[in-house]
Amino acid sequence: MVLQDRAKATRDAVIFGASAVFEEHGYGSASLTQVSEAAKVTKGALYFHFQSKEDLARAVIEEQHRIVVAESEALLAENRPALPTMILLCRAFGLKLVHEPVVRAGIRLTLEASAFGQVVQGPYQDWIAVMEQLTDRAKRERQVRSSVESAAFARYLVASFTGVQMVSGVLTGRADVMQRIEEMWALLLPGIMHQDFHEDPRALSGLVSAGSLIPK
Repeated sequence: MVLQDRAKATRDAVIFGASAVFEEHGYGSASLTQVSEAAKVTKGALYFHFQSKEDLARAVIEEQHRIVVAESEALLAENRPALPTMILLCRAFGLKLVHEPVVRAGIRLTLEASAFGQVVQGPYQDWIAVMEQLTDRAKRERQVRSSVESAAFARYLVASFTGVQMVSGVLTGRADVMQRIEEMWALLLPGIMHQDFHEDPRALSGLVSAGSLIPK
């Protein structure tokens, strides 16, 4: 058990160190020497867990996806109204981008995945599917207009979020990413909200920055 715990701690350290290196340098310029130095482990310990830079990049993407999925599942389990849940999911992802180097590195690696043959459609498809299901529920709950096509809106929302966080990363190093996500929702909500849903669009988009939760 002690050896297993030690091996897991070493593997976690390597992934965290790799995240810092990949985030700063990108896949092409990163080296395993840089990773071993950032992780404070020997090259031998690194190679025990990962045979190549490609394996390590895949592990970072998988860990990024695991972190985001775990956060999403916790929010979904709260069974809040569908539309606020969608906004809070975007808030949670934004906060992970601000505070989690593994998430930032995973997103960068996703954009560079052609360099190491990683298939990256899965996380996007998963997120789109969740947003489509929530849009369907929001329509049943009369929060979103019935004329909104759920699959199309889910694809558009995920694409919009991806673009917003990318541009924020380029312009400010994501220092303003939460403001930009809030702006995104402030622009989207008036066009999709059901006429019988009487929440203030500004209050709903404000969930991104304020984190005020609508009662369950």
